[in-house]
This record gives sequence, C-alpha cells and structure tokens, in this order.
Amino acid sequence: MSAGWNTRRFIAMLVKESLQIGRDPSTLLIAFVLPVVLIFLFGFGVSLDTARTRIGVSVQDSSAAAQGLAGDFQHSRWFDVVAAGDLPRLQDDLVAGRVRGIIVIPADFGRRVLHGGGDIQVITDGSSPNTASFVAAHAEGVRATWAASQGGRTIAPVVAIDARFWFNPELASRFFLVPGAIAIVMTMIGTLLTALVIAREWERGTMEAIMATPIGMGEFMATKVIPYFGLGLGSMAVCTVLAVTVFGVPFRGSPLALLAIASAFLVPALGQGLLISAATKNQFVASQIALITGFLPAMMLSGFIFEIASMPKPVQWLTYAVPARYLIPPLQTVFIAGDNWRLFLPNIGAMLGFGAIFFTIAMRASRRRIA
Repeated sequence: MSAGWNTRRFIAMLVKESLQIGRDPSTLLIAFVLPVVLIFLFGFGVSLDTARTRIGVSVQDSSAAAQGLAGDFQHSRWFDVVAAGDLPRLQDDLVAGRVRGIIVIPADFGRRVLHGGGDIQVITDGSSPNTASFVAAHAEGVRATWAASQGGRTIAPVVAIDARFWFNPELASRFFLVPGAIAIVMTMIGTLLTALVIAREWERGTMEAIMATPIGMGEFMATKVIPYFGLGLGSMAVCTVLAVTVFGVPFRGSPLALLAIASAFLVPALGQGLLISAATKNQFVASQIALITGFLPAMMLSGFIFEIASMPKPVQWLTYAVPARYLIPPLQTVFIAGDNWRLFLPNIGAMLGFGAIFFTIAMRASRRRIA
C-alpha cells in the first residue's frame, strides 16, 4: 500500500464501503434494529424504583392506636399490603417471595403508646439487602408520621428539614437508566460494527484486491470508519427520540452538546472495534472479543448500574480504563440537567485520548498484517 493520499481514490473507496453497508442486512440490523430492542429492554426491563413494595401486616393488638397505624400502612404510597394475618403464615409468604417484608404491631402496642412508646417489628429478607433497607426505612417513616399525627404525644423539632431533589424530583430511575442504556447501546454499536469490517474483508477474499491498490493506510482506515461513524450518530438519534417520546425522559440540554458528546465517544468505540478487527481475521472471533471488551466493561464498570464510588478501590482504578465511564455522566447530565461544559469537556478530552490510542495501535497492527 502506498502512503500517499488521493482524494478521488478516497471518495471511490468511501462510496464502495457505503454501498457495501447498504447491501449487508446484518449491518443495518445491528445499527438500527438492535438499538431499538436494547433501549426497550433497558427502559422497560431495568428499574430501580421500589415504590409499592408488597408487605404483610400482622396486627396483634386490638387497640385503636394499633388499628390506626395498620390503616396508615394500608394507605401508604410506598407499600402494597397484600396480606394480613397471623405471623407464621406471613413468614411463609416471606420465604416464598410473595411479600418482601412483614410489619408486626405487638400485642401491647396501645399500652406502650399511652406511656410514650410504641415500637413495631419489621421483618425483611436479608438476601435482598436493597429491598430490605427500603422496607425498614419507609416502615419507620410511616410509624414516625403516624406518631407525629397523635396530638400532644410528640415535640416539634427545633430544625425542620425540607428535602428537595434537583432535576429529578420524582426520583424516577428511568431518567438516568435510559441515558445510561444509550451509552451501552453506543458501545455495542460502535465497537461491534467496526470489529467486523476488516475481518469481513479477509473472510470474503477481498483484502488481497485492496492490497493490490495504491491506497494509503490513512485512506484505508478512514473509509472503514467514516460510514460507521454516521451509522453510530444515526443510532444515537433513534435512541434519543425513543427516550424522549416513549419513556418521557426530559432533554434539557442542547443538540450541539449531545452531538459533541456522542461524536467524542464514537472515536474510541470505533477505534477499539477497528483494532479488534485488525488483530483478527475471523468475524465470529472479532464479535466475541468486541462483546467481552466493549459491552461487559461498559455494563459493569461504567457506573451505569453500579455506583463507582461503592466499588473496591482496585476496581475503581480499573474503571478509568473504560471509555464508557466518561460517556455516562455527561450523557445523563445533558438529558436531565442541561448543558454543563465544565463537566463535558474533561470527559470529551478523555474519550478522544482513548480514541487516539486505539487508532494508533490499529494502524500499526494493520500495517504489520497488510503492508
């Protein structure tokens, strides 16, 4: 291959690659059908909302206080009281998973309330610690609210706390899960599509014909990347429209900011896929490596589902090597909060740095195999 750049030859190769994409149904399926399927799966199938948790209530006291507290649990926005009865039967329901917690109002509850007490017992399943913590915390909240409503039995606090949640007052998990899912989709699309391009040329026997042309390495790489860059932006546009129209996620930023963030991330995603494709000559192997090195780290180590700050320190250091780590915060911010270039620019710079590394290694790997 020649090292020179020829614009006419470059355009011809670019047209050839674009036509090849149009003739390959699998590429179009990956670019436009797979994102829709994944965004619906993540949007409807993944939820961290724990409202209306099923619980059982065991009232062992016939006093008015006990019945009033049981009624508050019945009408709580956080709980769905689906079972009420004796404790042994409710314990069987908890073990079977029919309820996620049990509220026990003890036999001497009314008498203790008269003397300034009134504790209740909360039984939860420790195998689901998040749900158990939720049930315990909101059960105490219901009890405290009920106690405060009993006139003369509580003292008004000196300091009153009025909690407000910025940008997501409903605490709807889909508002940050759906933008995070878009990041996962872009990781898969960008890495998987380009992971197949050079391997496909080897499998179909067309690489030898390309090697006989005077095309330079820079031209060759550019013709493989530019069409898929456009496909990646198209996938991002489709996912954004679905996020806003179907899932009701607000879009408070500007299209320019979203374009800059998406374009910056496609650089390392396409570069990683091109590196995989250059290092392998088999589409199946390339696709498996792309899933292992692209999808899994983006899913587990990017902060999409698991908070990075809660991970062990060695794993936190490992997340700095995952490009999707730098995509999810600005992507969630541009949707929920709006433009914040002080946050965007460092992450964009990090993603472009990863892209430069991947493309440099990919060009060297291709030169060793093709030149």
